[in-house]
Amino acid sequence: MTGATRYAELQVTSHFSFLRGVSSCEELFAQAALLGIEALAVVDRNSLAGIVRAHEAAKATGVRLIVGCRLDLADGMSMLVYPTDRLAYSRLCRLLSLGKGRAGKAKCHLEWDDVVVYGEGLIAVLVPDEADDVCGLRLRRLREAFGDRAYLALSLRRRPNDQLRLYELANLAAAMRVPTVVTNDVLFHEPARRMMQDVVTCIRHNVTIDDAGFRRERHADRYLKPSDEMARLFARYPDALARAIEIADRCRFSMDELAYQYPQEKTMPGLTAQQALEKLTWEGAALRYPEGVPEKVVGILKHELRLIETLEYAPYFLTVNSIVRFARSQDILCQGRGSAANSAVCYVLGITSIDPERNNLLFERFVSQERREPPDIDVDFEHERREIVMQWVYETYGRDHAALCSTVIRYRTKGAVRDVGKALGLPEDMTKLLSSQIWGHGEAVDEQRARELNLNLGDRRLRLTLDLAAQLAGTPRHLSQHPGGFVLTHDRLDDLVPIEPAAMKDRQVVEWDKDDIDALKFMKVDVLALGMLTAMKRSFDLLSEHKGVTLDLATIPAEDPRTYAMIRKADTLGTFQIESRAQMSMLPRMKPRTFYDLVIEVAIVRPGPIQGDMV
Repeated sequence: MTGATRYAELQVTSHFSFLRGVSSCEELFAQAALLGIEALAVVDRNSLAGIVRAHEAAKATGVRLIVGCRLDLADGMSMLVYPTDRLAYSRLCRLLSLGKGRAGKAKCHLEWDDVVVYGEGLIAVLVPDEADDVCGLRLRRLREAFGDRAYLALSLRRRPNDQLRLYELANLAAAMRVPTVVTNDVLFHEPARRMMQDVVTCIRHNVTIDDAGFRRERHADRYLKPSDEMARLFARYPDALARAIEIADRCRFSMDELAYQYPQEKTMPGLTAQQALEKLTWEGAALRYPEGVPEKVVGILKHELRLIETLEYAPYFLTVNSIVRFARSQDILCQGRGSAANSAVCYVLGITSIDPERNNLLFERFVSQERREPPDIDVDFEHERREIVMQWVYETYGRDHAALCSTVIRYRTKGAVRDVGKALGLPEDMTKLLSSQIWGHGEAVDEQRARELNLNLGDRRLRLTLDLAAQLAGTPRHLSQHPGGFVLTHDRLDDLVPIEPAAMKDRQVVEWDKDDIDALKFMKVDVLALGMLTAMKRSFDLLSEHKGVTLDLATIPAEDPRTYAMIRKADTLGTFQIESRAQMSMLPRMKPRTFYDLVIEVAIVRPGPIQGDMV
């Protein structure tokens, strides 16, 4: 560690604050490890959106994560809160869910009384401005509500009379019998990010850098500092500096304590989830094979059921089965896809339509005891009627137990160039010209292209636009909702993660995306929409009405030669998965004649399955 002083930084804002902080959790924790900082508290405003990324970064670097959040209340009061245990974390999640539910998407409305109700087990640190009567009143309320868990933050603002301000705050806190603690109010991991922080501030306030005024940070000091530097800056307040470690030691909650429990299905009273799944499996097998279940399929089903029992995944399969059965009861066409197609259990339950008797399936591509990854069954529904299924999920499992994953919308290069150029005051036609030259994700306007456009790279603002846009690309912009990935829980979902209303009516989302869900090994059920299923449903209905032919996805004649003849000619316009120009150019060369030929052909154009050893 640098120097002899121990230090934990209790006020760090990551770029998951959305246009406030400008460093990722990975950058912050890597820098903290380099500087010898013992622990970091990531306290994004009214949000825990980045806490899983912080948790992963903490494990990678060895710097301990202090889970926390900055609460900005409706009356203007700001405070940092840190859960000391698992129950306190649940209360914090419920508190944030309450505020978000009131305010709507991407907002949070909390009153002081809300904090008092949910404050048990939380350490609260008041973030003051000046040592005035308002601050004194807030300190009194904080002490009365939180007792020995109340503190006052001392942070440098680099304004005139800064030391006098700290002195007055320390005296006021002493008079109110509230201890002080040092924080650095970090917005970026290194000084070089200061300029980017100014730019995102301009973007957030929709002003140019020339008009930003005091909206910008008044100094470039909001970066992580080593412990000896913090000791030098706060030499007059050694006790306040030491309390950072004291608070860190009191906050022993870890994200590893989140024990996820999948909801228990109540389909068959008296049977365990595994017994119910086995009963449904053999009943489904009898329906799929009315002339008797082939020995090959019996062996596959027994193998899969044993593995499902070992990994305790039966409730997940029952949930997906319940959703599919509901859809079928409403005459909504649905179809499982992806690696779940390797499951014979999914086939006999009617989730997928790949017959294990005709195809060589490998269940371990879907569920593996070695990988121990939660199963992920993607089920497509008719796009015009998918909402019926989604609302059934909410009603069946309850809005306290079901919500969609979020999706992190990140800056792409084109959008970054537009926003940075606008913030730096470039003319609109210039930003349009620059962004129009970017076609692919991750592509940038390099010097050669700029010269081809007759742009003057000697112009500092133009040069800064290109450089800062490259830095901004990939940064989180805001949260959106996943197309259909549900997180379902046995206990209250808002005990695990804050929930907020989605932009669409009657939907709600958690603050974490699918990568966060995977990192914590939560299970999700994908209820997706596919326009082609709507077209196929109409086709089935027309066949039944006009030709008297009854078909479904499982009984469509397999390996039809005329169909494959059309495919080999690339006559596939409008055919899901093989309608793109890349697929159509490959089909005449590959000349597929069987279903597995198509699997290989699709994988060549979309190399994900090949890279994952799926083919």
